[in-house]
Amino acid sequence: MNKHAPLGTFEEQVLLAIVRTAGDAFGMNVRREIETVTGRDVAIGAVYATLDRLEAKKLVRSFRSSDRKLFEITRSGIDALAETKAMRERLWRGVNVLRLLESS
Repeated sequence: MNKHAPLGTFEEQVLLAIVRTAGDAFGMNVRREIETVTGRDVAIGAVYATLDRLEAKKLVRSFRSSDRKLFEITRSGIDALAETKAMRERLWRGVNVLRLLESS
């Protein structure tokens, strides 16, 4: 573990959207998937900037398919997602959100 720095929240969302739209993960589809699941608006420029950063980190790779640039997660990307998920679960362990809500 700890091979990768933990992913930022948006990096994690972009990687998960790539996994969820496997085979058709181009920028606008990634954006739509994030918006659908999170219920928040996402700037397409933020998606492309994050895809570029993830590709530079070798967490995704891109390739051309007809007129689109498609993205797929790499083994390093899968490892980074797994490590980030495990870290978040460790952070949440022992946190009782209901108790926090009741006390505020």
